[in-house]
Amino acid sequence: MSIVCSMADRPLRLRQVSRRAEILRRGCGPAWAARRRLRPTLLAVALGLAGVPPSSLGAAAEPLAIEVANASEPVLCAEKDNVTLNFTANAVRSFRITAMHPTYMGTLQRDSFEADWTACTAPTDPRAGPLRPPKRKTLYEDIEMWVVGLTFQDFWRPVSATVRVGEKSEKDIHLIQVWVIRPMGGEEVLVFYPQDGYWRLRPKAPADRAPTAFGSSVLIGPIELDGRPIVKINEVVFDPQRRSFRLSFARGGSASVRLGDLNETQHALEVAFEEPIVGAPFAALRSMYVTDVNNDVARVAVREAGASGWREAGIMAFTGARASELWAGRVTPSRHNTSAPDLLFSRFSDTSDGVSAGK
Repeated sequence: MSIVCSMADRPLRLRQVSRRAEILRRGCGPAWAARRRLRPTLLAVALGLAGVPPSSLGAAAEPLAIEVANASEPVLCAEKDNVTLNFTANAVRSFRITAMHPTYMGTLQRDSFEADWTACTAPTDPRAGPLRPPKRKTLYEDIEMWVVGLTFQDFWRPVSATVRVGEKSEKDIHLIQVWVIRPMGGEEVLVFYPQDGYWRLRPKAPADRAPTAFGSSVLIGPIELDGRPIVKINEVVFDPQRRSFRLSFARGGSASVRLGDLNETQHALEVAFEEPIVGAPFAALRSMYVTDVNNDVARVAVREAGASGWREAGIMAFTGARASELWAGRVTPSRHNTSAPDLLFSRFSDTSDGVSAGK
């Protein structure tokens, strides 16, 4: 199950990843031990180049900062989300979430997607159950993209959110999938559970790596605890022309989640709230960490207000921050969802168009 890096001693190299950004990619080999000591520097460089440019480039004001609180708890079960980073701010009306392939992607010899139920023995741990095929409906389809709704025979929460696409209105959708065309087939790049508000996204897979794994989840909207952190949604409306989901929250207010840049390096979601979320986190990262070799996220790095560089920490040791950008991911392979993407949260703004005056 473990992943072994190629033993070729590859030089560091820069690769173009978008019109305005580059991402640092590196191999591993006989010099691995020495490079391990350099990880903080290498990751800081990668963060500055990955996905999107720093939000302060070309801007006179300091980017809007948010409060990040770590509510993670240790577990033994690898199929239980025990990592929670809550994001709060009374002014945020828009932000961006970017999924990026892990920096070690080019060195992988083997990927791993299998569930690991080995230590899931506690009373509150999830259990492996019989696989029963869901009911499947195509909600929207064009030549480049199709949106599919799945209804499971069992789901942990009652159905409360209605899903609407054009004239179609569905009241029993547990999972929404977004697929895009790729050579010789299609590829799933986004999943969304409208009944509890969980999102997972990933970039298109490199040509020789399809498919890659999903990993960490994101919650968008006013978060509350109901057995686990959730977002209660009354209605989801998908707009095919804008490639966006309109969310109407049960506690009031709404948000737009638009599919942004999507390629073999990154996949971005552009989030805009009708009004800021006050009195609750407006977003959260949910993931899993058991050990450094069995996790979906292992490290976090933050760009803090007024700081001259990024601060890094292990995900369980992270004490929180007031930050304008946050990266969460891995710098060494895990045996669980090995190819799952890193996530970058950025461009927090007090306006719906993403142009912030800064705080």
